[in-house]
Amino acid sequence: MTSASVHPPVDAGLHTGLWGRLRQEPAFGAFWILRVGFAALPFLMGLDKFFNLLTDWPAYFAPWIVGVLPFSAQIAMHVVGGIEMFAGVMVAIKPRYAAYVVALWLAGIIVNYLTFPGYFDVALRDVGLMVAALALGQLARSYDRPLRRSGRSGTSVGAR
Repeated sequence: MTSASVHPPVDAGLHTGLWGRLRQEPAFGAFWILRVGFAALPFLMGLDKFFNLLTDWPAYFAPWIVGVLPFSAQIAMHVVGGIEMFAGVMVAIKPRYAAYVVALWLAGIIVNYLTFPGYFDVALRDVGLMVAALALGQLARSYDRPLRRSGRSGTSVGAR
């Protein structure tokens, strides 16, 4: 048995571009799964904060937070929803940086859930999401270019 019969030749046309990289590079595939997930889901969850279709979102605030708010819990959820939608858009645009913002946001949500009983399971779930956001940030170091600084810093080689 030859190696050709064990490993059939790769069709170059099938494995080019984004789809080819997704199929051939597991880390690149993981980066895109996390990127799409952390762009779409926060955006959709943030949008639902305005409609409360999935749940009664204001009930997810710790009572001490509701007590210090200068406005209603529902208005606060509108603010939260707007931030989540913005975070989702930012992950879609620049996951290299936005993934860490999402991780920090999730840390705040975790603190909220740990400060009142009945939501410890949700806090644990969000720890998992925070770990995934940190993994996205690390993968983005390889697959998302850093922002370029505008202007010139220093002189080029050979310039006088």
